[in-house]
Amino acid sequence: MQFSDKLEIKFRLDENQKKALRKLSLFSVYDLLYHFPTRYSDISQIKNIADLIPGEIATVYGKISKLKTKKGYRSKMPMGEGQIEDLTGKIKITWFNQAYLAKMLHEGENVKLTGKITEGKYGIYLANPEFEKTGSLPIDSHDTLFNKSNLDNNGFSYPIYHETKGITSKWFYHAIEKILKDKTLETIEDYIPSEILKKYNLPALKTALIWIHRPKNAKDAEAARKRFAFEEVFCIQLERQHDKLEYRKNKSFQILPTKKETDEFLKRFPFTPTNSQIKSIETMLSDMTRSFPMSRLLEGDVGSGKTAVAATIAYATVNQRPLNNATGKIQNFGNLQVGYMAPTEILATQHFESFIKYFQHLPINIGLITGSGCRKFPSKINPSGWTDISRSQLLKWTAEGIIPILIGTHALIQKTVKFKNLALVVIDEQHRFGTAQRQKLVRKDKIAPHLLSMTATPIPRTLALTIYGDLDLSLLDEMPMGRKQIITEIITPDKRDGTYEKVRDELKNGRQLYVICPRIDEPDPEKEMAVQAKSAVAEAKRLKKEVFCEYEIGVLHSKMSKQKKEEVMKNFTRGVINILCATSVVEVGVNVPNATIIIIEGAERFGLAQLHQLRGRVIRSNHQAYCYVFADAKSDKTIQRLKALKTAKNGFELAELDLTLRGAGELGGTKQWGITDLGMEAIKNIKMVEAARTEAIRLIGENPELSKYPLLKSKVKTKAGEFHFE
Repeated sequence: MQFSDKLEIKFRLDENQKKALRKLSLFSVYDLLYHFPTRYSDISQIKNIADLIPGEIATVYGKISKLKTKKGYRSKMPMGEGQIEDLTGKIKITWFNQAYLAKMLHEGENVKLTGKITEGKYGIYLANPEFEKTGSLPIDSHDTLFNKSNLDNNGFSYPIYHETKGITSKWFYHAIEKILKDKTLETIEDYIPSEILKKYNLPALKTALIWIHRPKNAKDAEAARKRFAFEEVFCIQLERQHDKLEYRKNKSFQILPTKKETDEFLKRFPFTPTNSQIKSIETMLSDMTRSFPMSRLLEGDVGSGKTAVAATIAYATVNQRPLNNATGKIQNFGNLQVGYMAPTEILATQHFESFIKYFQHLPINIGLITGSGCRKFPSKINPSGWTDISRSQLLKWTAEGIIPILIGTHALIQKTVKFKNLALVVIDEQHRFGTAQRQKLVRKDKIAPHLLSMTATPIPRTLALTIYGDLDLSLLDEMPMGRKQIITEIITPDKRDGTYEKVRDELKNGRQLYVICPRIDEPDPEKEMAVQAKSAVAEAKRLKKEVFCEYEIGVLHSKMSKQKKEEVMKNFTRGVINILCATSVVEVGVNVPNATIIIIEGAERFGLAQLHQLRGRVIRSNHQAYCYVFADAKSDKTIQRLKALKTAKNGFELAELDLTLRGAGELGGTKQWGITDLGMEAIKNIKMVEAARTEAIRLIGENPELSKYPLLKSKVKTKAGEFHFE
């Protein structure tokens, strides 16, 4: 077989199998070889049914019975059901949207099932388990609960692959067996340089492919997975380091501020800057003195003062007064410009108002451009306020350099917006601002602006080093002096009513409340057992009817139109709405100082870092803030995990804890980064990430276009859709 051979040519496939393979994006022999096992069968990991705990992933072995298929009452969703029994007890099985699995098993068969132990309305059940048939051994013939010698799979056994409707793990097992027996791997060439493999004790490609599919023991499987995990992070790092090198080929405006001017600007802040703010500002100003553009990511908790740092860097940029070559005199403001991009109109408007406070003592024009209209500060009529202006007028003044600072949404990088001398771009909460987008900012004369991305999303250090390998990192890990510590309480169901009374006292004092729910709408009854979580829509109705009848309650979620979301947030900001029931879509960084209380329903369904970020919505003023974490979980382990919210110093500490406790695959938002589960496992290993980064920096430094490593270059191009080698 050849790696490029199509599967439908080399294997006898029915129509359902063809559809299944297409769904999994498996088309060739090569694709199939890289469809790695999700785990390996290991009889020693089997649990007694009587010992199962809700929330855990478990493997059970026993006799299956009561198999049937049905459709949901309302949703018409196909479902499979059954029951598995061992000597200690029995447990129900439910396959949602996978009714066909119930037809693949037979009454009385002995099987191993692996799935999540889920607590539903009528007790615990095994949700969407993978299965492995183990023969017709009757369970009552066991001398002990598990008699390993009577099972085909003793100890570390054969691999289990991800399946979908129409194709099974067993099919993958036999198909890959056929590929390996056909000596397909005899001609395979390794794309990772041999010296790197040797340096980090990684198996060669051929060995790794055999070991990951057919390991003789756990050590071989682990070595193979380590190699492919390293490979994935290494390829991402090569792409990022190449991007960084390419962007640095451009020239930039050199910003040379004086310390006196910067110190005077900082003194006007209504608070004393933290040490981490001062350090970040100094580092960025140092970056901007160079002839090539800065590319930096500023990470900091909500309320840590990222906007103040950005304002200082912006001030240094627009305060740069080069000589006018025609007159020989130093020019005034308006020569170098700053673009500040926010993800929503509300945030853009909020930053516009913040910048007015920072710059109102200076003769600097500030513009705002959003879909709702344009504004300019200062107004001729009212020098301390802003005025509405036409879009055409704002674009004209920006192109002429009359407006040094322009704040807006993504519209800032559209063709219609032209700057005279764009020297700095600040991007809020859009840190994966790719090479293609950055290239739009480069002028025809190859002058590129300095780039500062900012995020309040706590990211583990290893993930940041991988995903943002093309950006230098700065951290704000302190909060401004005088900011009151938020009071966080973990609320079990029996304390719910008492908590509502505490919230009512705050509402009576004129404060506002967020209520965050895991779902938008109520689930169908058939699905309710699988996902018992409060919905924003239903909770808003319940609170209005049963708890806070006298208050105005609004709803916010992702299915609402942009206009409706903006309207609801404006009403909440103005105090027209007292309580906002929302999903986690609540806009990052939205500033509602009067909202000092947040209730988070179904908290066990969120990661610690995400809970911390949601909690940050109410750390926006000097009023005492409260976060009530409503947890329905009965597991002590879950409650202990949530208690870390009360003890962790910052979001970064929580993100690291999340990575350890929950696993990389469960970190909020990891899917958007396009990293496989195997690659995400590598993120847990700081030594592996740093090794991959070190080698990528070295290789790109020595050979920027990887011309000496054509196989590696091809692999990186395949893995990274936006890889821009010449």
